[in-house]
Amino acid sequence: MRAIVQERYGPPREVLRLKEIDRPTPGPGEVLVRVRASSVNTPDWIAVTGIPYVLRLQSGRLSANVVRGSDVAGIVEALGAGVTDIGVGDAVFGSLWTSRLVTAGAFAEFAAVPAAQLAPVPSGVGFGEAAASVMSGVTALCAMRDTVSVRKGMKVLVNGASGGVGTFAVQLAANFGAEVTGVCGPSNVEIVRELGASHVIDYTETDFTQGNEQYDVILDNVLNHPPRRTARALAPGGVLVPNSVGNSGGLLAGLGRMARAKLLGLTGRADVRFSPSEATRENLTAIGELLGSGEIRAVIDRSYPLEETPEAVAHMFGHHARGNVVITVAD
Repeated sequence: MRAIVQERYGPPREVLRLKEIDRPTPGPGEVLVRVRASSVNTPDWIAVTGIPYVLRLQSGRLSANVVRGSDVAGIVEALGAGVTDIGVGDAVFGSLWTSRLVTAGAFAEFAAVPAAQLAPVPSGVGFGEAAASVMSGVTALCAMRDTVSVRKGMKVLVNGASGGVGTFAVQLAANFGAEVTGVCGPSNVEIVRELGASHVIDYTETDFTQGNEQYDVILDNVLNHPPRRTARALAPGGVLVPNSVGNSGGLLAGLGRMARAKLLGLTGRADVRFSPSEATRENLTAIGELLGSGEIRAVIDRSYPLEETPEAVAHMFGHHARGNVVITVAD
């Protein structure tokens, strides 16, 4: 099968290439999916570039033919042992985000995916939109619904409102009844307002951490301010949810600010909560229902064919993608 492989760390255009490799075989509890679409997320460019560098110590040397990509949408081709709740020919979307990702990802024509991390593609939803809704949509859902239980009357600020997670978070918070403020660049003000933000802050003109407004929830997808300064914009009893490794390079990149945010919470100076992104069937089904009903939508910046995946990852690495970047593997 055709796949995009990586054999070393570095710039996406230099270390990713199209290659013929063996088709994966689904193991127990897995299904083989003929991939129709995937999407590029922050963990993908981190894994390709090896930034922050400290993560290379954890992952070690790359083995041959590493295939990246965790979000997948496609048609079930074959079933592994023990799979009884999914059938061959089903249209599904979900995640490969397990330890097996290091050798068999979604930037390929076929992928072996845990059945428990798949859900049916809703009627009327395209494969590209479904793939774009996996990591970004589930991350936003876990943060807004579970970590802070956003509800009517709350004031929610989403920093990085025009990114993949941000575009979903704005919609979900508004859907849950919150008064949403989105922070983004000047070219994305209108789209963030269209997604349901009551207020939009252009970060090139206004620093939300220096204003008088206070928020019940701040979802920080950028970490472009010191966490202690960001926490000053919280209302009494407010919650800060950090969700970024930052955009800088080097040994630690944004991990330092993530650590300081955690310390801020441990010392009791702010309520800081880290939100897991759990691509369970339950969460995927919840996202699928919202997509199918039209209550939310996936914002897609660009779509690239499989052979142009290096360009897609490079575009995502540039940190200016509006919404999600999709890889189209087959029509």
